[in-house]
Amino acid sequence: MHRLLPLTLLCLTLTRVDASKPNVVFIYTDDQAPFAVRAAGDDRFITPHIDRIFHEGAHLTQSFVTTPVCSPSRVGLICSRYGTEMQITDWINPQSEKNVGLPVDTVTFVQLFAQAGYRTGLFGKWHLGTADRYHPKQFGYQEFAGIRAGGCPPKNPVLETVDGEVKQVMGYTCDILTDHTLDFIRDNKTRPFLVSLHFRAPHAAWLPVRNEDWAPFKDLDPEIPNPDFPDLNIPLVKKRTREYLAAVKSVDRNVGRVLGLLTELHLEQNTIVIFTSDHGYNLGDHGVWFKGNAIRILTKNPPQKWKHIPPTRRPNLWDTSLQVPTAIRWPGTVPPGTILDQTFSNLDWYPTLLAMADIPLPKNVIIRGKDFTPILRGNQIEWNNTLFLQYSMHHGARTQMRGIRTPQWKFMIDLTHSGRAELYNLREDPHERNNLAHHSDGRIKDIRQSLKQQVKEHMGTINDPASRLDF
Repeated sequence: MHRLLPLTLLCLTLTRVDASKPNVVFIYTDDQAPFAVRAAGDDRFITPHIDRIFHEGAHLTQSFVTTPVCSPSRVGLICSRYGTEMQITDWINPQSEKNVGLPVDTVTFVQLFAQAGYRTGLFGKWHLGTADRYHPKQFGYQEFAGIRAGGCPPKNPVLETVDGEVKQVMGYTCDILTDHTLDFIRDNKTRPFLVSLHFRAPHAAWLPVRNEDWAPFKDLDPEIPNPDFPDLNIPLVKKRTREYLAAVKSVDRNVGRVLGLLTELHLEQNTIVIFTSDHGYNLGDHGVWFKGNAIRILTKNPPQKWKHIPPTRRPNLWDTSLQVPTAIRWPGTVPPGTILDQTFSNLDWYPTLLAMADIPLPKNVIIRGKDFTPILRGNQIEWNNTLFLQYSMHHGARTQMRGIRTPQWKFMIDLTHSGRAELYNLREDPHERNNLAHHSDGRIKDIRQSLKQQVKEHMGTINDPASRLDF
């Protein structure tokens, strides 16, 4: 049940708060894998501005989302709940799902920031419903410009402007969204603000980008993660990798613009900067591209094995789809060069952001994440490194995937397809290439049964509708 804060509280007049309250800049990319940030992944790739956030703050090396696709992952960010709890289990199709969106009584962390006197703005992708009742301004954002749906081209996009007009805006999408963000920061430099810069990049389509963003990659012959994968379309993987990295470069250049303005306005020391993404990405990994709803990138697809999964698709809960590059720069609190190896998820942002700004969580608000500011402050606390995972895919294939990830083990079971299960020993097999789910060894069978029981328990805790299925 979703609980609504009392109307009197939601309608409190915003007042100026103490100037010592930290500003928050939340930079959120779309489809960005850790390998595409030099500080977090492959050091061949050039992301000097994003790298600054990693080097000048904390690098969260084990940062994941609980559902590896856009809309349910954004549910986890905005309200710290699983997609099944909010009836958003796959990406929202703006043509066929116009009545799907974030429940109107959802209490978001953004609303709580606004009630605490923060000026709030979102510039970029929303993807939590296109109808007016699902508009970002209904959930705490006082300013918005961008797209309510999931997609737009990288140049000359049709966007909703800050005054609510929907029109084509000339220019590169990354630059336009950053322009709005810079204007918002300038306009609110004398008061606490929370600004969410939700880039559409590096989601496909990747090109065109500015010449300066394309130049480092147009002649690149990129290494690919598993060139020996049977029937892998290597030329296509390399082509898409070049284009993908150019889109990442356009994000990086604009991150530099944001960081530069904070320095110029002398806001750097009182502004928390967060960089993360809505999920990971595959570019040849496992013979696919895309994320949890992966598409095979092969010269020849295998025969169809599962009734509701066409041979072109490979639904998954692999780390390559779940893991995201994440860094937090918090001057005066987080020492530069901090490395944190605990397992964090997108559900943890809600309570953590509130704690950063010293905003209390109302007692009647249900969340699933945990506040990790004590860890950021250098305190030794007990932390649960187990993640419950879910993805009920209904676009392109049908699945009811549920899973558990611990530092050593990953277990996935698809309740739509009897016998479809995966089990990986992450310490011995970090790339998840050796599925042990049907192994006859007694110890492995015991581990599988234990993890399966944990899945059932987590599903029961959140009243997961798939818990009625037999497994």
